[in-house]
Amino acid sequence: MLLADRMAHIDSSGIRKVFELARKLKDPINLSIGQPHFAVPIEIQDAAVEAIRGGRNGYALTQGMPVLREKLQAQVDAAWGHDDRRAFVTSGTSGGLVLAMLALVNPGDEVIVFDPYFVMYPALVALAGGKCVYVDTYPDFRIDSEKLRQAITPRTKLILFNSPANPTGHVASAEEIQGVAELAAERGIPLISDEIYRSFCYEPFVSAAKFNPRTIVIDGFSKTYGLTGWRLGYAHGPEEIIEAMTRLQQYTFVCAPQPFQWAGAAALDVDMQAHFDDYRRKRDRIVAGLREDYELAVPGGAFYVFPQVPWGTATEFVGRAIENQLLVIPGGIFSRRDTHFRLSYAADDRTIDRGIDVLQRIARG
Repeated sequence: MLLADRMAHIDSSGIRKVFELARKLKDPINLSIGQPHFAVPIEIQDAAVEAIRGGRNGYALTQGMPVLREKLQAQVDAAWGHDDRRAFVTSGTSGGLVLAMLALVNPGDEVIVFDPYFVMYPALVALAGGKCVYVDTYPDFRIDSEKLRQAITPRTKLILFNSPANPTGHVASAEEIQGVAELAAERGIPLISDEIYRSFCYEPFVSAAKFNPRTIVIDGFSKTYGLTGWRLGYAHGPEEIIEAMTRLQQYTFVCAPQPFQWAGAAALDVDMQAHFDDYRRKRDRIVAGLREDYELAVPGGAFYVFPQVPWGTATEFVGRAIENQLLVIPGGIFSRRDTHFRLSYAADDRTIDRGIDVLQRIARG
């Protein structure tokens, strides 16, 4: 065997497999894609083009170009006022998560992850040589602080938290977040808060950094501005950890793309509220269309619904959906359970309505 042992724990993403399948179907009803369907605002496009044509195409500073990093730092300072909180620019939110894992997790360390979870989390823990310890949040996806406390062992090195959550769309309450943040602080365990969907929040958003000043926050531009292919993210947290992540970036991703950093600086001044309001409406549309036939927790954010399948396993159910040209993701990709499926409503209304029609027909037999 030529491959490293770690590859035994890293499979091709089930989501990618669905994307590949989508290319083979004629006129698929694609409710599988976890990216906004709206166009990048023209102001941001213009800023990127101006940067490219202005010759800003070379390597960026590893920590991020001042035009963006200083603007982010000012926002972070205004929001939190933490003396020891530094921001830097990453190559996408995923890049920030990779760097945080490599900076914090030793082989054999345990990382607590809430189930359901973003598909990448277990693979990233394995990449760092760690072991996932799962805290179950079914059926309503709320976090039970007592379950979290029971999951902590002397090997616990990190807690990984995501709100608004992928795949469930759950927005943790202030009480839930406070329980996680304060327990992490009490035990001296680093806490990563993945906040990439914070703009798509249809009820009050609270960051774990409010309750625990040592929280490492991972965020980015991909979802808020529809820039998923531009690979532009950022992180902020205690200076010691951010400095370590920056050193790792120097020898891995090197830097985030420079022209898109100039565009990111422009993006911070663009009002996206109309798009967020439209997604709230889409959330209501999909929930109204499914709630008679499916058990589901109404999502408070992101652009996902995570219903329970009405029969069989999620894998079997999604197979039937695909036979009807509908692409959704089986929940077993995001969970140790195969009982739910993820549906993305980041789509036009016609596609959403076609999806609702198929799901109603499948549920009613």
